[in-house]
Amino acid sequence: MKNVLMCLLIAYACTVAAQDNGVNFGVKAGLNYGDNGKIEISDVADAGSNILSENANDRVGYHLGVFLRGNITNSIYIKPELQYTQNSSSYDIDNTTLSYTIKKLDAPILVGATVIGPLHVFGGPSLQYIVDNDLEDVRLGDVKNEFTVGLQFGVGLQLGRLNADIRYERGLSDNQAQAIDDNLGQTVRVDSRPNQLILSVGLDL
Repeated sequence: MKNVLMCLLIAYACTVAAQDNGVNFGVKAGLNYGDNGKIEISDVADAGSNILSENANDRVGYHLGVFLRGNITNSIYIKPELQYTQNSSSYDIDNTTLSYTIKKLDAPILVGATVIGPLHVFGGPSLQYIVDNDLEDVRLGDVKNEFTVGLQFGVGLQLGRLNADIRYERGLSDNQAQAIDDNLGQTVRVDSRPNQLILSVGLDL
């Protein structure tokens, strides 16, 4: 939580500084491609010994949101964003495919620099609040931490009012969701950290 508050304060200070050079507001949407980490199944009766550990299959998700972009200098900008994101992944277990879905609010705080012409690079922390998570046919409990921090970095193009970028995101905070199957005497844990590529298209309003 301290990391979240610190990042918000830094974003606020940089945005105030950027207002002297003008701030643009816009909307954005796009697709995510990646996974949310591995699933682990343990035997409760046998001191939690591991029965199965399976990496996730990549799936396509989506996001939509808004952003502010303000110039700190002629070539450096800050771009706070707020978006709704749905991540999806799946697991192949005993000839059955289980789908895992996470719904969350993301607040990336990005700092970027113009490289040449319309091309720019950027990176920064992504603050995340997990709204809901669901594993098909399994009653999962809440994730360990609703507030988490990730990292995003990528490249983009600014063509007039239209902008597009591709970025990589990785969750930094260790976070899991857990379920206990009393009938089978098993514990199911799912890694909820995102590991994905994100393609976005935005429009300055």
